[in-house]
Amino acid sequence: MSVANLLLGAASSAKFTVATGGTVTTDGNYKVHTFTGGGTFSVSQVGDDPSVSYLIAAGGAAGGGGYGGSAQNWMGGGGGAGGLLTGTTNVSATSYTITVGGGGAGASQAQGGNGSNSSAFSQTATGGGGGGSWDGAAGKNGGSGGGGPASAMSGSGTNGTGTSGQGNNGGNGYAPCCGPAIGGGGGGAGAAGTNPNGGSGSASSISGASTYYAGGGAGSRNNSSTPGTGGAGGGGNGGTDAGDVAGTAGSANTGGGGGGSPYAVAGANGGSGVVIIRYKFQ
Repeated sequence: MSVANLLLGAASSAKFTVATGGTVTTDGNYKVHTFTGGGTFSVSQVGDDPSVSYLIAAGGAAGGGGYGGSAQNWMGGGGGAGGLLTGTTNVSATSYTITVGGGGAGASQAQGGNGSNSSAFSQTATGGGGGGSWDGAAGKNGGSGGGGPASAMSGSGTNGTGTSGQGNNGGNGYAPCCGPAIGGGGGGAGAAGTNPNGGSGSASSISGASTYYAGGGAGSRNNSSTPGTGGAGGGGNGGTDAGDVAGTAGSANTGGGGGGSPYAVAGANGGSGVVIIRYKFQ
């Protein structure tokens, strides 16, 4: 038997993983399973290489709602991104429960709601921390922390903190005496929030194309028509007092945080999370 035939025989006897669940696409010799909601990753055959790669993004938090009473003019902080986990694990011929967290809900004159957790393969990504709101209510802790609020008349609130290995802190609110108030941006998976921009998320090519996930939402600002910018990875832009413009929502299935809003405008909702699994199939 020729060397070529021996190599062909070895190649044909290779065993690859077979699985179902989520939306399935191909990238070269790899299968990619994308879960935008809860589901089951069911493995019917384990290949010679039992490892799979995964990305788990939790739901992003909502931005803080502003407050305009008593001339305090509180600017809401941006929502923190959902926690982001990546790695590899070996699978068995069994079914794995996949949980995808929803984004946090925004409200007027209140801190933003935290995002919900996402999980797969016994790994849990923590939902983002809500943006701070009026009366100095701090940004909440989460996968990434929410940004602190600010009022030119009454001071500023502190940021929320991120979860180690999953995200970063939000930015503090900035409020010099009688000057423009700037809510802090929510933290992202790749960087902390600033004033007023959201922290950048992190890029991954697990789906076959380089894509950012888990960007922080921007804080709101007054005395300006220029909104803060949400972090790469689905972070929503912040609102401004020029026409009482609300922040924008975090993008769905990125774990991006929602933008903070001014005055009595509700903070923007966070974006839902996502779970992506990749393995060689031929």
